[in-house]
Amino acid sequence: MIQWKEEIIIESNIEKVWSLFFDKNIKKIVDKVEEHTLIEKKEEEVGAKHRQSYREGKRLETYIVETLKYEDLEDKKQKQISFVLGKAFEITLTFTLLKIDDTHTKFIYEGQNKGVNFVGRAMLKLGSEKSNNKVVQEFMQKVEQEALKA
Repeated sequence: MIQWKEEIIIESNIEKVWSLFFDKNIKKIVDKVEEHTLIEKKEEEVGAKHRQSYREGKRLETYIVETLKYEDLEDKKQKQISFVLGKAFEITLTFTLLKIDDTHTKFIYEGQNKGVNFVGRAMLKLGSEKSNNKVVQEFMQKVEQEALKA
């Protein structure tokens, strides 16, 4: 299993940063997502389910993303999602935003990637922590760039 927890301060209002995690903006922060369709409940509800398609090279993976946690307070926003990728990895991601002041937001990105079968566990053992950290850092930078544009 791979786990991470990273945080940065973004020079942007918490509401602007939070809007990047709305369904209509998801492709701005995860450019490999080709489809993100709500199929159960409402976007801002725990238990909401989305069908998501993600392209990695020539391969297109489609899976169901479930919202496990959703909190939208004035000074704290949090969304936790989970999905199984390629029948091999169970991925849980948590995005937490904390309001520092009107122009600064702390963004905490944490997650875990767990192998659900032999192939998944073997691939995680063979994968490098360095490449996983690179993916995490790139995502955080993308969120920051998009928040500064908004």
